[in-house]
Amino acid sequence: TTTIYVTHDQIEAMTMADRIVVMHDGIIEQIGTPLELYDSPRNLFVAGFIGSPAMNFLKGAAKSDGSIDVGGTRLPVAGKHSVSDGQNVVYGIRPEHLELAQDGFPAKIAVVEPTGSETMVVVRMGEEEVVALFRERHQFAPGQTVHLRPRVEQVHLFDSQSGQRV
Repeated sequence: TTTIYVTHDQIEAMTMADRIVVMHDGIIEQIGTPLELYDSPRNLFVAGFIGSPAMNFLKGAAKSDGSIDVGGTRLPVAGKHSVSDGQNVVYGIRPEHLELAQDGFPAKIAVVEPTGSETMVVVRMGEEEVVALFRERHQFAPGQTVHLRPRVEQVHLFDSQSGQRV
């Protein structure tokens, strides 16, 4: 039996649906399985709507070396993207795709939220606020500086003007 179920609750949609139609202002933004939408969002709207906690969005500029400059911090990307040097982009990374690493960017912990099975950490990277999610146990404390590295294969790049994936 085919059933159409309308909800604004993305967790409910992710757990119940075989396929999801994400709409914004009456326009279909993307159609796919829950994991297709999660892993390969077509645009900023879908990327921000699917996933809890939400994807981090960092405004930056593409560099000729293939990195993205976010407020003076160079963040890595994997593979080829159709961006030009200096192009304004939005660097998307989900909280669970950040990991502790000595070669990562420095971030100062603002908030620590342990939930038992996970710990959500809100950090400041320069002027940007970033959320990281860890399933391992760590002794985090507000004011502490940690070094975070994005898993480059999980990075999403979006054009800052159109909001479309690049």
